[in-house]
Amino acid sequence: MKRKYPVGIQSFKSIRQDGYIYVDKTPLIYKMITEGKPYFLSRPRRFGKSLLCDTLAKVFEGRRELFDAFTTEDGIEQPQLFIARSDWRWERYPVLRFDFSPGSLATIEQLDTLIDFTLARYEQQYGMTLATEKGNFNVRMVNLIHEAERQVGRKVVIIVDEYDNFILHSLGEPEKQRLARERFQDLFGPLKSQDEHLQFVFITGISKFSQMGIFSRLNQLKNISMVPAYEALCGITEQELTTVLRPGIELMAEQQGLDYDAMLTVLKENYDGYHFGQGKADIYNPFSLLNALDTGVLGSYWFESGTTRALIDMLAQMPRLEITDVDDTPCMAEDFDRPFDSYQHPLPVLYQSGYLTIRHYDREGETYTLGFPNQEVRKGFARCLYEYVFHEQEQSARQRSTLQIAYVRFRRDGDLDAFIAALRTFFAGVPYMLNDKNEHHFHAMLYTIFVSFGADVVAEDLNSQGRADLTLKMPRGIYIIELKYGKSADEALRQICERGYASKYAMDGRPVVKVGLAFSKEERNITEWKAE
Repeated sequence: MKRKYPVGIQSFKSIRQDGYIYVDKTPLIYKMITEGKPYFLSRPRRFGKSLLCDTLAKVFEGRRELFDAFTTEDGIEQPQLFIARSDWRWERYPVLRFDFSPGSLATIEQLDTLIDFTLARYEQQYGMTLATEKGNFNVRMVNLIHEAERQVGRKVVIIVDEYDNFILHSLGEPEKQRLARERFQDLFGPLKSQDEHLQFVFITGISKFSQMGIFSRLNQLKNISMVPAYEALCGITEQELTTVLRPGIELMAEQQGLDYDAMLTVLKENYDGYHFGQGKADIYNPFSLLNALDTGVLGSYWFESGTTRALIDMLAQMPRLEITDVDDTPCMAEDFDRPFDSYQHPLPVLYQSGYLTIRHYDREGETYTLGFPNQEVRKGFARCLYEYVFHEQEQSARQRSTLQIAYVRFRRDGDLDAFIAALRTFFAGVPYMLNDKNEHHFHAMLYTIFVSFGADVVAEDLNSQGRADLTLKMPRGIYIIELKYGKSADEALRQICERGYASKYAMDGRPVVKVGLAFSKEERNITEWKAE
């Protein structure tokens, strides 16, 4: 029987009882709940935070039967999980969960209603007098903690999922943000003073809590977002992929006509590459990976699940970006602490949203290098950037489609002439206010186009004597491309030769083609090109 993948399922009970595959995160859960109490974890959307919260709730509710080995009603054997073999005592604690992930929250009134509904549900559960009006969150939270502890006889567990969802969706609306912060400070402000009544506190979000000013009175929270020991708390490691999920890789390889190793490489290129902090573990995007294994089809599942419009809206609020400005970008640790209520500093926004990840950490210089984690995000980001830059053109979608068809033929047949002609037609249709720039701008535009098509392209390709503007790696050859603005194609070719840009690919086996492109300041287009 084909195993089921828990795509979009956030209930731990449903995953176990209905026979879905569960990648065992309980070793890290056990470490967390036995070594500390108040935690904060930041991860991008659809990375398994809600499932983690639900799993924690079931641990503290004492639901050991869900973690032991058993056979489902459909005859599927669910393995025993780590925590069921540990010395965890499985006592039942009162658990209070606050889930702010619903995307339907749009107004302060709706936020008030959600908070009031959650508090009222627990007040009713513990037989407390229900509040006659909304508000008084501070007093109600304290009373609820005390009553739950009194009735159950154990300290209370607080789990808060996606605390920042409402605030992130109201960026650019300062009054709404101010009111939301007041609500959260009122609701969660008492937690620090109630420490002796709390067994465990776990809060998740996308943005670092220090940026929001919500938990200033809850400064004892341990932020494990960039702690190496907890890198794999959400997401899937390669070791987990090649053991727990190996049958899925083998089946997908058969469906795709590939061998196992080739299929693993494709999955890695498309969905791997996330790093959280200074550790070295590669983390796969769980939403895209599980979707791919479930359907047997490669796709941009994470990126297309609500990302495109949100990213374009985000780009509209940032200083004008070019893709070469964000890939392989250095930043310092303090950059991650910049305020999130402004898009003037795009690095922390793009990192915490999942569009960028940590590529490298230089311990000596205490510097992080950010970049795109994988092909899914890299290609999707370039496509969004393209749509944002050219959104004023009525014919932009058709022009992009025509250009992509020319690129596909170029990739398949090596027809460089036809592709350059298509590029010229494309640039001729770009409004003058968008392309009246400089050499770097045209370089970035061309790079964005190639990346959005899924090309294997390198910008600023370094060698011992300099850097080539673009290196395009195609099945029929490697193309070293140099752009000159207001100069000749001969000068571009001469630079490629004099600086030996092609020498690093001498042993590749594919023919190396040197391409010089000359852009005219007056025509704002390719006016001359040569290849050899």
